[in-house]
Amino acid sequence: MGKRTWAEALKKVSIRYTIFLYFTVSALVAMLLGGVALYVQMSRQVSTVVQEENEAVLSQVNRSVDSYLRTIMKLSDSLYYGVIKNADMREESLNDQITLLYDNNKDSIANIALLSKDGELLEAVPAARLKTDLDVTKEEWFGNTLERTDNLHFTTPHVQYIFDGSEQQYRWVITLTRAVEITHGTSTEQGVLLIDIRYNSLQQILEDISLGNQGYLYMISSDGELIYHPKMQLIETGQMQENITAAAEYRDGSYKEEYRGENRNVSVKSVGYTGWKLLSVTPEKGLSLSNLKMRLFVVFVAAAFLFVLVLINALISSRITNPIKELEKSVNAIEAGELDTEVYTGGSYELQHLGRSIGDMAKRIKKLMQDIVAEHESKRKSEFDTLQSQINPHFLYNTLDIIVWMIENEQKQEAVKVVTALARFFRISLSKGKSIITVHDELEHVRNYLTIQQMRFKNKFVYEIRAEEDTMGLACLKLMLQPLVENAIYHGMEFMDGDGLIEIQVKKEGKDLWIEVRDNGFGMTKEQVENLLSEKPHVSSRRGSGIGVKNVNERIRLYFGEDYGLIIESEPDEGCLIRCHLPVKEYVEPMESTQT
Repeated sequence: MGKRTWAEALKKVSIRYTIFLYFTVSALVAMLLGGVALYVQMSRQVSTVVQEENEAVLSQVNRSVDSYLRTIMKLSDSLYYGVIKNADMREESLNDQITLLYDNNKDSIANIALLSKDGELLEAVPAARLKTDLDVTKEEWFGNTLERTDNLHFTTPHVQYIFDGSEQQYRWVITLTRAVEITHGTSTEQGVLLIDIRYNSLQQILEDISLGNQGYLYMISSDGELIYHPKMQLIETGQMQENITAAAEYRDGSYKEEYRGENRNVSVKSVGYTGWKLLSVTPEKGLSLSNLKMRLFVVFVAAAFLFVLVLINALISSRITNPIKELEKSVNAIEAGELDTEVYTGGSYELQHLGRSIGDMAKRIKKLMQDIVAEHESKRKSEFDTLQSQINPHFLYNTLDIIVWMIENEQKQEAVKVVTALARFFRISLSKGKSIITVHDELEHVRNYLTIQQMRFKNKFVYEIRAEEDTMGLACLKLMLQPLVENAIYHGMEFMDGDGLIEIQVKKEGKDLWIEVRDNGFGMTKEQVENLLSEKPHVSSRRGSGIGVKNVNERIRLYFGEDYGLIIESEPDEGCLIRCHLPVKEYVEPMESTQT
């Protein structure tokens, strides 16, 4: 096969497969080298780094919890040594002093109470009373507190059950108790100081902690009871389990354990005076890159391979991309409206074919645009001419008959009124060939029409026209309301015995102009409403203007766009409401050139 044959063959090679071949080979080599290097380095460091990070977080959280509990313990000391120990319960009340300390710590404290050794409630803040059926002396924490008077005692989380009549009686709390000496005159006796710690204040310290590699923290008491766990509800309902039995035996330090088929790293920290244990659990599998050094290393290695890959592909892609850039310049010129631009047809086989196709397309687009403009102008002129020609002479004949009848019956004033209305009606109908008039003129036109029809259909209907003052100078489509009013008269109330009402209202809502025509006639079915605006050919009324409702809708959309037009609401025996939706546009004289 000669050089020429090879060259011709290469021109026909698909650009897709050219790019795929070159870039895939380069990327595979880079990914292979990078993957081996990363795997060797990461496998040695990730596990250690993640564990160290999680232990650091555990230490920080432990300090936060310890600091939080020491704050509660200081409150306990303040209550005992600053209030209770120096007071004579027989002569004074401690409520004010305890309330002051409670108010300063109420974000973390739910209740403070002082109990005698017999279980009598001496003081309680906020105000509460012991439940009537509860003997606190039989509670385990009460006995432990009086037996070990030198210790502070913490319970596990529980629902507050001691006090009654408190809004907080259903809160989760951790109870701190200590033995105190209560003075009565010259004698002293033992008592119990009780502080209910809000569980959610401790929970907030723990629940927002995030450990690497899907790790988590939990806390247990010295006897292995669960104090906090991110999945505590699942554990309580038996849907999840935790290795609490083994954790209760752990001392401070790090451990590897296998639990339910999963290898885990566990770190343990004791929480200060309480004997509680804070544990972090990190699964060994699926370790993620959470360490900043590891991230930087991966980024550096990836960047190095990417740089090499860019150098190789720069030489390869230039052969492919240069023709595409030339073709892009031609397309941008066409997009800017320069349809006569000479389109680039070089490069690979596909680009050559694409360039020729774009050139042909540009020529066809130019011709189609010219045809569309000519057709659009022709259609508009045809629409306007058709509208003018659709004014049915029957309306004029009927009106003249009314005038003759009035003159014969010597109703000269009524005849003058009808003739005047007819003259004004046709003056606005012609409007020097304009298709856009003001709202004021369109309302005047329909008012004249209604005046004539009201004289013809005596005692059949009355009408009312309301318009906001700031709408009168807005632009409106000529002969828009007459067909709607005509439809209301002939199809809504012609056969009514009287009491017909036609209401026309004009209002402006933001950038929208609404002209509503409402009647209380016989109304229409859903099918009749759909037919009014359907594509079915319109049949002119022998008594009306012949300008159908569909015609009005199409003319509005033709002038103002597809977002505007008519909205019809009607039900049998409920009348009809037709809403004309137009944009708010100020009328400018002239709106369009006079038709020839």
